[in-house]
This record gives sequence, structure tokens and C-alpha cells, in this order.
Amino acid sequence: MDDGFFSGQFLIAMPGISDPRFERALILICAHDAEHAMGLAVNNPVDGLTVPDLLDRLEVASTIELPPDLVLLGGPVERDRGFVLHSMDYDGEPTLAVTPGVALTATREVLEAMASHNGAPSKSLLALGYAGWGAGQLEDEIKANVWLTCDADDELIFGRDHDSKWRRALGKLGVDPDRLGAAAGRA
Repeated sequence: MDDGFFSGQFLIAMPGISDPRFERALILICAHDAEHAMGLAVNNPVDGLTVPDLLDRLEVASTIELPPDLVLLGGPVERDRGFVLHSMDYDGEPTLAVTPGVALTATREVLEAMASHNGAPSKSLLALGYAGWGAGQLEDEIKANVWLTCDADDELIFGRDHDSKWRRALGKLGVDPDRLGAAAGRA
């Protein structure tokens, strides 16, 4: 990236990551600048919680039959706060462009749109919580080989096979996860 920041990129957790909350994590970096970084894990389902269940709990009335997509744990920070990654065909405000085809919205209006025919995004992912880093922290972790980075793509973001996303992201880099060790090093 020209600016040294990783917005719109995936972070792929290396084996042996010291924080078990991020073991085999695939995180889409949604915002990154000199002061902070924020991302959502796209491969960590909340056990047994579906989008229709959560919308029902939040009293968001659905006018359509929603698929039983799983709600994801986006990260350990503010786990009671919801975030929706979605295709750009949803035009609600405020949204943050993450990649050329994906945006992030954290309002009740996007949940209401998901539950209706009016303005619903064609692709969406609902996550609770996020991963966050302070100034320079993410860059230091990448230099320390805690994370690999790769370009984001819609299938890894919105695909439902959460168990294979980490492995498939490594495959995009030509890396066989079975050949990775837990010890980091530098050449």
C-alpha cells in the first residue's frame, strides 16, 4: 500500500499468535491511519447465534425470510456493538468504504434494510465487536510476523464456509498452513 496503511486488506493470524482470541483469525481492516486501526474478524461465528435470531432480539421486524446466516464475533472490543459489512448497493448513511465493493455501517437502519426488500444490501455480514490497535501497534505486530496480509475478496468476506477462510486466505499467498511453524523469525 502506498500510504503504509492496511485499510481494505486482510490480516491473517500466524500460527502461535500469543493471543488465543485471534488464533486462525482472518480480519478485514476497515480503517487504518497513523492514530489507530480497526478491523472485523470474518471467520469466527458466535456459537448458535443467527442473524434472524439477533434481529428478533433487537426487535427489528423482518418482512422477508432471512437466511440463517451466523452472526460473527468481529473482535474482543465492544462485543455488544454491531457492525455490518455489506455490498455497496446499500446506500444508507453513514457508511465507510472499506474496499471498492464493500462498506461498513453500524446503524440500526442497515439492520432494518437487511430485514426488508427496501434497500437491503445484496451481500452482508453481521459482526459483534471489533479488533482495534493504537498508533503504530498494528505495524509493529506485522513487523514481528504476528500477521500476514493479503488483498480482500468478496468470497472470503461474505462466504459462509467460515472454517476454511483462514486456510484459503493463506492459499492466496501460496502458503500451505501445514508447513507453517509457530516460531517467528527474520531473514
